[in-house]
Amino acid sequence: MIDRRQFVRAVTTAAVGGLAWTCSDRTAEATARRRAVGSGGEVFRSVDSHLTADLRAMETEISLAGRRARLFAFNGQVPGPMLEARAGDQVTLRLDNALPEATNLHFHGLHIPPSGAADNIFLHIEAGEEFTYRFTIPQNHPAGLFWVHPHLHGSVARQVSRGLAAPFVIRGEIDTVPEIAAASERILVLQDFELGANGSVVEPSMPDLMHGREGSLVTAGGIANPVISILQNGLLRLRLVNASVSRFYRLKLEEHPLHIVGVDGGALRSVRTVDEILFIPGERLDVLVEGTRAGGSFRLLNLPYDRGAMEMMGGMGGMMGGPRPGTDAPSTLATIEYRGRSERAWSVPVSLPGEIEPLPAPALPPRRFQLGQGMRMGGGMGMSFTIDGREFDGNRIDSAPRVGSIEEWVYINNTPMDHPMHLHINPFQIVGADGSPEQAWRDVILVRAGGEARFRVRFDDFAGKTVQHCHILDHEDLGMMATVEMRN
Repeated sequence: MIDRRQFVRAVTTAAVGGLAWTCSDRTAEATARRRAVGSGGEVFRSVDSHLTADLRAMETEISLAGRRARLFAFNGQVPGPMLEARAGDQVTLRLDNALPEATNLHFHGLHIPPSGAADNIFLHIEAGEEFTYRFTIPQNHPAGLFWVHPHLHGSVARQVSRGLAAPFVIRGEIDTVPEIAAASERILVLQDFELGANGSVVEPSMPDLMHGREGSLVTAGGIANPVISILQNGLLRLRLVNASVSRFYRLKLEEHPLHIVGVDGGALRSVRTVDEILFIPGERLDVLVEGTRAGGSFRLLNLPYDRGAMEMMGGMGGMMGGPRPGTDAPSTLATIEYRGRSERAWSVPVSLPGEIEPLPAPALPPRRFQLGQGMRMGGGMGMSFTIDGREFDGNRIDSAPRVGSIEEWVYINNTPMDHPMHLHINPFQIVGADGSPEQAWRDVILVRAGGEARFRVRFDDFAGKTVQHCHILDHEDLGMMATVEMRN
């Protein structure tokens, strides 16, 4: 046993670049805290229905993809430790803020209270202070991949772009499906960084902030192009978190289809097989890959995607910031390499457990939100991003749904840029062009430039104040966020 000070020192000393979690060891679930064998990534797991973890947010120097980097990190590692629990577990997470600035935590995608010591993004945990988060994961919470990151307004993009992100896994019924239980599992947190010659993060320019910053160093689990093993005739389960501030990933695996078994809010009802996936900021993906080739190496590619660019000064904005974001050449995120052969042949499951009840159309008319941008004048001159023509004000209540109600929300994007919109606390079902809801739970929705998007949401269980916002985190910090107060 070691005390807390020794524990933090040990974590800091052992900090390495290149973190990935291999979670095929089912018996390890009885271990509360251990370093994942062969991965360098620290894991906190629940024991006796209680997850206890210590996170220290700190500024530190690490090796990132073979480069010296001075970043913000949880427990000295980028990405941060993996948290793992089950529905019904109690969570006690002590945050020690050793950063030179205030921070807090958002438990992205978790359906937990928005107030007190739970998913309270209005907390200010000052530099040098500690705060203990305590909450219970509901008994009916879906299994899935969620994540933890700072959410102090005005600092979110800066702190996330410096590395503060950690995966949060909730285990459940989907993990017992024989094919999925037999799969080799890798969790990859996708992040991008812009580092200077001395390893410090390069501060973004005004056009970078307006577009949403993208770093030239892209990592998967802290590694540039990690090699991931797959068995011939076996299955590989890739679980991805888009923890980039602004970057959209257009994913394609050479010579292999991607079999989606889960999205933001948990498992799908049936597997969706696609050739490529547009993966937007804040989203998570749970994907199976079949080992159908005789051998070789295959690249997981990030293909170009034009997410739009700001317009200002009569449409001349594109001249200010260089290339439009997302339009660079294809790049390799990871390499899937055949190593060995499975003792038996596995294929993708035909169906997945559980039911997803489509939410009915509500009696009330939809809530409509106009997404906009413009110039901020005066002392804070620069670009302003808005919802319904207003920048964020945490003291203002922008919408007040009733607990237990179902609502339909519509986003109208009047800007020339795509905006991935995120709602805290309550997952939703995207409504398609035919008016029917998707049988999947999500918490991020893409609203394309000049377009519209809609979803249905049930405000279950919890009263209190939370937010909706653009998950291009620079846009959130520049005002594209609004309060949502759930009322009994």
